[in-house]
Amino acid sequence: MTELWKLTASELAPLIAARRISVKDAVASVLQRIEAVNPALNSIVQRMDAQALADAEAADSALARGEAAGPLTGVAVTIKVNVDAAGFATTNGLRSQAGLVAEVDSPVVANLRKAGAIIVGRTNTPAFSLRWFTRNSLHGATINPRDQSLTPGGSSGGAGAAVAAGMGPIGHGTDIAGSIRYPAYACGVHGLRPSLGRVPGFNATAGDRLIGGQLMAVSGPLARSIPDLRLALAAMAAQDMRDPWWQPMPLQGAAVARKLAYLEAPDGMAVAQPVRDALRAAADRLSDAGYQVEAVAPPPLREARDLQLRLWMAEFRQDATAALRAENDPDASFVYAQMSRHCPEIDLPEMMATLKARARLTRLWRSFLAEWPLVLCPVSGELPFADHRDVASPSAFDAVLEAQLAMIAIPFMGLPGLSVATGTLGTKPLGVQLVADQFREDLLLAAAEILAPQPVGLAMAQGQTR
Repeated sequence: MTELWKLTASELAPLIAARRISVKDAVASVLQRIEAVNPALNSIVQRMDAQALADAEAADSALARGEAAGPLTGVAVTIKVNVDAAGFATTNGLRSQAGLVAEVDSPVVANLRKAGAIIVGRTNTPAFSLRWFTRNSLHGATINPRDQSLTPGGSSGGAGAAVAAGMGPIGHGTDIAGSIRYPAYACGVHGLRPSLGRVPGFNATAGDRLIGGQLMAVSGPLARSIPDLRLALAAMAAQDMRDPWWQPMPLQGAAVARKLAYLEAPDGMAVAQPVRDALRAAADRLSDAGYQVEAVAPPPLREARDLQLRLWMAEFRQDATAALRAENDPDASFVYAQMSRHCPEIDLPEMMATLKARARLTRLWRSFLAEWPLVLCPVSGELPFADHRDVASPSAFDAVLEAQLAMIAIPFMGLPGLSVATGTLGTKPLGVQLVADQFREDLLLAAAEILAPQPVGLAMAQGQTR
């Protein structure tokens, strides 16, 4: 029999609902996997074994009483350490928050529990969730299970590594500039950034965010299969009125023309040949499946990227500069200095102009997506970066930033994006990004099921796949 930790959520949940296997056995198998591989990877930095087993026993008892299973009953899930989980510290990779213990679950955590998911651990992030790499002075560095020389991505690098290595079929991540999509890309799994307003969010430990985070930061799932992303999104998106941006939008939208805009190198961004090859292969596959694929000129992405960074940095300066100095994390301090070169401080008129430009760019993009409901573009212009490349030098940081152009721009307009793993080049994962209009994650997932009809392979601790 296949070891239970190897099953996807969509394979496991029906077996548990039919009581062919117990929740306790399923969870215990994942905990054994965590014990075996996490010491080498450091993706889970807060273990939750005792609570997970207690929750599993409670779930088995409920099923024995005849209670209906939830859509994720018995499915092991990890939660990133930058959102509140009751009884655990919301560290965000910071020594200064090591004792910031949450009293209540954030909405996304509460929704996963309501769906029956069993939370088995909390995953690593860079300090302040500020990089596309994962290392901090509190928890240390996370290793990519597919190739230890590569970044596991960031800021949800712990989530990407955990999912790739089989430490739970679903990982929770957050994304303001690619922090779900890039770890998925780097670790060779799938990652969905939902639309603004799809998945409710709020951290009582921090209070309300400033406008940048309100407009651009979302929670979403990482998984090895597209059906698992569907299950996770449906669970995460349940109502929670603590988030004033949340909207009760259907998960399945109206039928649209199967038209796809092909953006191989949008706004003149540099794109490596293997990335171009992966994009062309994906375009061919979707064309064969009946999509009308055309290379067309999109609305601005570079402008959206630049304004996204301006808004993000304005929020960081307002809320986090004192904490940055107090934390004195070398990576975060270096990245902040480089970001400051690109995004000088702005005054109130410049902030107002940034928000005004957001309205224009969002209008342009939503109008474009009305004509071209699906966009295919790079996740990154390069294959997954060598680990910690961004802090090697200012020029290295600039190269990293440029490669992420298409990924950074999308959140500025509140759009959903999906990083789809499509293969490997040696030990380096390959993938593409799909983009759609607000609340049309269904279009992303339908196309992704064509590109990735089977679950991606698991990564072992030594970087080998099964």
